[in-house]
Amino acid sequence: KLVIEKSLTTIYEAPNRSAPVGVSEADIKPSREPIPDAEPLDDPLDIAPHIRSRYFRENIYPYAARMRSREYYEHKLPLQIELIKLQNWMRDSGERAIILFEGRDAAGKGGAITRFMEHWNPRTARVVALDKPSDVELGQWYFQRYIRNFPTAGEIVLFDRSWYNRAGVERVMGFSTDPEYRLFMRHVPMLERMIVDSGIHLIKLYFSVSQKEQLRRFEKRAKDPLKQWKVSPIDILSKDKWREYTEAKEAMFLLTNFEVAPWSIIKSDDKKRARINAMRHVLNIMDYEGKDPTVAYAPDPSIVAYSHEVYTAGAPIG
Repeated sequence: KLVIEKSLTTIYEAPNRSAPVGVSEADIKPSREPIPDAEPLDDPLDIAPHIRSRYFRENIYPYAARMRSREYYEHKLPLQIELIKLQNWMRDSGERAIILFEGRDAAGKGGAITRFMEHWNPRTARVVALDKPSDVELGQWYFQRYIRNFPTAGEIVLFDRSWYNRAGVERVMGFSTDPEYRLFMRHVPMLERMIVDSGIHLIKLYFSVSQKEQLRRFEKRAKDPLKQWKVSPIDILSKDKWREYTEAKEAMFLLTNFEVAPWSIIKSDDKKRARINAMRHVLNIMDYEGKDPTVAYAPDPSIVAYSHEVYTAGAPIG
């Protein structure tokens, strides 16, 4: 506790600099932008199942304001200490883990990955963010280029987008054919069963951003010279294909939410709150040596839910 308090003091009282070394300027500056489509709940931690389902389906945000930086750091530092414990346990035990980070463009996947990796030892944790397939890869089995990046003993691999590209962007943008899509949907349950049966922990996270918040982030990226590299032609096209992406996402949840590898949906209109709850969720479902139950407990139920908890077949998702 003393170490955390000293760290917070360093962050907030450091003289003559806007952000301390190793801390993102975006993490320090206050988030003053309002949250679109917010309908604040009296108690988001005690949300009724039918209300929870509606909030996730319709992309309604349960908090009026974004998480303040001090509150963010009060949660973030202890969670990152727990993440180090998790990594050390996996290294010593030889366990393996794959964490998928999926979601629409500008949903906050990259920022969440950065906070997971921030204090991990890069020798036993790495990020896989594959470019579009090469001509050679196009001639291979679809899953082949992903499988070659799977973890070895003691390693954690974070996929910044994954084989689910075929269920999302490829489906919407016409980069794959209907037969290729159907074959993917037949293969993916077998693949993920084999992954889990081989002893690899497989966690699938979907970051869910509202249409208004996504547009706000696109506009902000376009004006920021440090973030303009994030704006791709696909981003521009995707703005006009919200409904198509929604239908693809719904089909993905219906067809690939397996008992051994369920989808966890994380509401990400507030990036800080999404990062905190993503870390807490992963720590909560993993068993590791030295786990602190006062830190690694269930996430905010109004921010994180399994896909089967919030909708049924045929019900639309926003």
